[in-house]
Amino acid sequence: MLKFNEMEKIASVRGALHLRTQIEKTADSILADGFDTLFFLGIGGTWASALQVESYMKGRSALPIAVENAAEYITTGNLRLTNRSVVVFSSVTGSTQEIVQAVKKAKAVGARVFGFIDKADAPAVQLCDWCISYPGNEQLKFFMLANYLMYKNGEFPEYDAYNIEMETYLPEGLAEIEKSVDDWAAEYARSKYLQHKANPDLPHYFVGAGTQWGATYSYAMCYWEEQLWIRTKSITAGEFFHGMLEIIEAETPVTLFIGEDAQRPLCERVKNFLPKVCRNYLVIDSKDYALPGIRDEFRGSIAHLILRAVNNRVDVHMEKEFCHPMEIRRYYRQFDY
Repeated sequence: MLKFNEMEKIASVRGALHLRTQIEKTADSILADGFDTLFFLGIGGTWASALQVESYMKGRSALPIAVENAAEYITTGNLRLTNRSVVVFSSVTGSTQEIVQAVKKAKAVGARVFGFIDKADAPAVQLCDWCISYPGNEQLKFFMLANYLMYKNGEFPEYDAYNIEMETYLPEGLAEIEKSVDDWAAEYARSKYLQHKANPDLPHYFVGAGTQWGATYSYAMCYWEEQLWIRTKSITAGEFFHGMLEIIEAETPVTLFIGEDAQRPLCERVKNFLPKVCRNYLVIDSKDYALPGIRDEFRGSIAHLILRAVNNRVDVHMEKEFCHPMEIRRYYRQFDY
């Protein structure tokens, strides 16, 4: 398989899951002092991950959780973010301009900061009251924190059983999904290249909901726009029927991501509508992919990881078909702006 190291994939997820003891220890420290609100702070892809964990907790927990966009916080502020608040953020480099400025502003208010920063020597590490450094797996780390907070708040009695299943079966299960979709992803990328060549200015529409919405938004913007330079539009399944439906035609390219959480019916409504007006749509449903050993009631919390596994193979083959290395950038971090 192209650009696929199965052992590295498995080790990456397993290593993230092994952070659980560190995450629990940090969460215990946060809970010991209490907080008025716990803010998940982000920008771009990390803001999208924050939206995912907020959606996950919204219907499960009474804990005061909020999402803050770093750029908006820098300019607008938020009077609800106080010296009793806790800010949680994730960063690969620890040097993202908006994140660093926003964390400094939160610290000036007196808020405590918990950072997931891939690089242990990154500048933003020094701004954190607590920091865990481990590469990748951003959403997984956020959800692990959320699960423990809910467990300690009496809202997740299955916590121990859940973690046994994840730690035993998830790493290999996600790798198997990537292997199972590779041939399909290669064919899809070839067809997408031909479509794009024929209509380069036609955007590709992405639809998702619930814990999938942040991932949908991020996939459209951070992967297809930033890394592949393909025009996109993303929208929530709930909002799809309040505007976007009117511009869908037979050849309009649409991808619908369907997860397994409470907002699944919103996506199923879009799925039922699309065949009536469009023949160029793709449905990627996490339910279609097996994860042996993990019970159905736990799958909603990891459906975004299932779909990320599928998209990993799409990305590799899109890169090949478009002859476009996804590492290159025209503008991002290429000069001051």
